[in-house]
Amino acid sequence: MKRLVLLLFAFAAQAATKLPPTHEALWMMPRVGAPAVSPDGRWAVTSVTRPSYDEKEQSSDLWLVPADGSAKPRQITFTKASESDAVFSPDGRRIAFATKREGDDAAQIYLLDLAGGEARRITNVVSGARAPQFSPDGNSILFVTNVWPGAADDDANRKLAKERKERKYNVRAYDSFPIRQWDRWLDEQQVHIEVQSLEPGSKPKDLLAGTKLAAERGFGGRGGEGSREELDPVWSPDGKSVVFAVTTKQNTAAYAEVAYDLYRVDAGGSEPQLLAHGEGAYSRPRFSPDGKLLVAAFEPINGKVYNLTRLVSFDWPAMTNRRTLTASSDRSVDSYAFSTDSRTIYFTAEDAGLIRIYSVPSAGGEVKVAAEPERGVYTDLTIPEKSPVTTLFARWGSSVDPAEVVRIDQGKRRALTAFTAEAAAAIDWQPPRHFWFTSSKGRRIHNMLIVPAGFDESKKYPLFVLIHGGAANMWRDQITLRWNYHLLARPGYVILLTNYTGSTGFGEEFAQRIQGDPFKTPAEEINEAADEAIKRFAFIDGTRQAAGGASYGGHLANWLEATTTRYKCLISHAGLINSESQWGTSDTIYGRELMNLGPPWEQGKVWREQNPIRFAAHFRTPMLVSVGEHDFRVPMNETLENWAALQRMRVPSRLLVWPEENHWILNAENSRYFYKEVADWLARWL
Repeated sequence: MKRLVLLLFAFAAQAATKLPPTHEALWMMPRVGAPAVSPDGRWAVTSVTRPSYDEKEQSSDLWLVPADGSAKPRQITFTKASESDAVFSPDGRRIAFATKREGDDAAQIYLLDLAGGEARRITNVVSGARAPQFSPDGNSILFVTNVWPGAADDDANRKLAKERKERKYNVRAYDSFPIRQWDRWLDEQQVHIEVQSLEPGSKPKDLLAGTKLAAERGFGGRGGEGSREELDPVWSPDGKSVVFAVTTKQNTAAYAEVAYDLYRVDAGGSEPQLLAHGEGAYSRPRFSPDGKLLVAAFEPINGKVYNLTRLVSFDWPAMTNRRTLTASSDRSVDSYAFSTDSRTIYFTAEDAGLIRIYSVPSAGGEVKVAAEPERGVYTDLTIPEKSPVTTLFARWGSSVDPAEVVRIDQGKRRALTAFTAEAAAAIDWQPPRHFWFTSSKGRRIHNMLIVPAGFDESKKYPLFVLIHGGAANMWRDQITLRWNYHLLARPGYVILLTNYTGSTGFGEEFAQRIQGDPFKTPAEEINEAADEAIKRFAFIDGTRQAAGGASYGGHLANWLEATTTRYKCLISHAGLINSESQWGTSDTIYGRELMNLGPPWEQGKVWREQNPIRFAAHFRTPMLVSVGEHDFRVPMNETLENWAALQRMRVPSRLLVWPEENHWILNAENSRYFYKEVADWLARWL
């Protein structure tokens, strides 16, 4: 009994030494990147970033990690420049990666012998190089770069780049959509694939230069939340060709969904051959270790605002017998990898706030859960192709566990790195509390609740309803710096995270139901979730509620401004206020027509009845509005229009404009100040 009392006292003393989360504690934690694993499964390489509030002082290096956990990771690069896209050679003795070091005008590919020595620069292309991959024999690499139209090689590309830099006029001219992406204006440059021998003095060969494919007006790579276009190239098993995904319809983006097809091009150069075309977007092709299957991710095009990404396969090299491998699953495939015997494919997918690992036979069949975390998310799944047994490697983390590299054997997780363990253990934070309720429309709605540091069940706390973006997204049990749950809760708030209709991780139909109903039902569910949380948890003070979000979460915050006065204050970062002006100024427009069931000039019901600006006469709730000047996804005009309406209606409001930020607030000092503004705003009204 005495020993038990001593243990309890020791536990209490340990808990008492924990400190509330601070911006500094979270921002300064090391950030562990996705693992690359050697073909034999003996080693993993991961990047570790050491952040700083002064960007000049931030560093990022690669670490070599024993895959059996027998020794501590060893640092193998020692520069402040960040490395990315690390990949092992087929013999496992070298790694290639992209970085911009002293003397480089743009990021280049470097080669490092793991036996020792300095990294050697392999490429010197004017537009920079990224995403290296070794050929199967290890004698060449392919990489992705950007080139000016008509450039036959890097010398020509360098000459064209110099001409554009030196021209005396400055104008952007366009003949078709798109003209902007994320945070940059698009220029004439195209994304290309180049191959280069690893012999000293070798020059790269552009596999797409001079081809009819690259000359198509609609030629382009896959984009996303960022400014990089990708072609997802992969070597064929015999090393004689490269398979990649590309569109020739990018110039139709103003009036149609854009499809992406699979092509093959000879490693020595040729006109690319179309391999697979369908009503949808192919991406991320991969070959099975035995070389008999080509698998790719595929998202259909069918007029819906959201579709599951599924895995499809073809017999190689015949490209016959197309099969949908994950047809039995109602979850969308993220990262995936083959078992060493090629018989099974493992993949990660969202599910109710978590990300699990699933398996499916490579011939198709039943999808099963292979690794189910008790909390948190698995990301960046990879499997060594030539190891004696199939071992899974990934990153795992949760909202109270920063992501680290792990290995998974028969569903059991083992940490291989612990760069953040000590810092995370010193913070007073709790995992989320999950709960579900049935909405007024009969839908099952998932929620997570975050309590503040020093939480006391007997006390009363104000409620901050935090709304996720997307809408094709999901609140995850995962650390995020842009809207960190625990940092927002620290002043003494309970944070409610609701996965409303339109959220991913709950099946295709649930995500699609937002079409034609972008704001009304999601907002109702958010309000009902707040009511349910107040009813269930006695420590929530229902008389003090606030709500806010960013991107689609900002859209919904603006809709709450238009439709309810239940909240003491609201916060909207990068939120649209006028669906019609957003349609015309965003970098993507056609998807908004799909959401609203037609173009704005037809003035359909959704455009008229679910557009916040049309209800500005009802604006009453104090609101903090925020926007980055380089945000082209939800351009600054939306926030300025919202600000004008709030001021016109004499609603207490505050405007934050971030001159150097895009859709996200990424600068360390800006981020720290943003959290202060949010905390001050909540404190003022709650």
